[in-house]
Amino acid sequence: MSNGRGSCTHAGAVAAAAFVERGVTRLGVAVAKYVAEYGDVCFQTYSAIAAKLAYPKKKVIAVTGDAGFMMNSQEIETAMRMKTPIVILIWNDSEYGLITWHQLRHFGRPAYIDFKNPDFVKYAESFGAKGYRVKKTEDLIPTIKKAFADNTVVVIDCPVDYRENMKLTARLKTLAAGNAPVPEKLI
Repeated sequence: MSNGRGSCTHAGAVAAAAFVERGVTRLGVAVAKYVAEYGDVCFQTYSAIAAKLAYPKKKVIAVTGDAGFMMNSQEIETAMRMKTPIVILIWNDSEYGLITWHQLRHFGRPAYIDFKNPDFVKYAESFGAKGYRVKKTEDLIPTIKKAFADNTVVVIDCPVDYRENMKLTARLKTLAAGNAPVPEKLI
């Protein structure tokens, strides 16, 4: 499986466990730095398994896009077999959302980025895991809490609309140009 720079490696899992071991309180920032440097888009699930194995009393959630998840989704079997309860939250847009965003910014149109996903709830259940689908924004947090309470592998399918990224990009360009004050929420 390729991430554009070579194959997806388990280095992401090792890096995630190492960041936890060092006591980094902002694990997400540290892992994001790793991803930015190495371009690994399919590391979330197995990194979550590694983090849970290293720290079994901690709650672990893998946050991933649908495309990245599908690159290593078979790791659900590993987590189930090893009895490693993790939550996998999938941002589902049925396309390579980040690539779409970059294509729109640079070329004004996307090309060859959409695909059809399986039913992620049924997919999770086919491995013996649990699956939930978020239908409205206010259900996300309660669904995550329920998933952690289940104490097994749980996949949460959450639809997203990345068109909001383009609106944010336009707003940030306006702010960067000095045409508007920076809102406190963005500082």
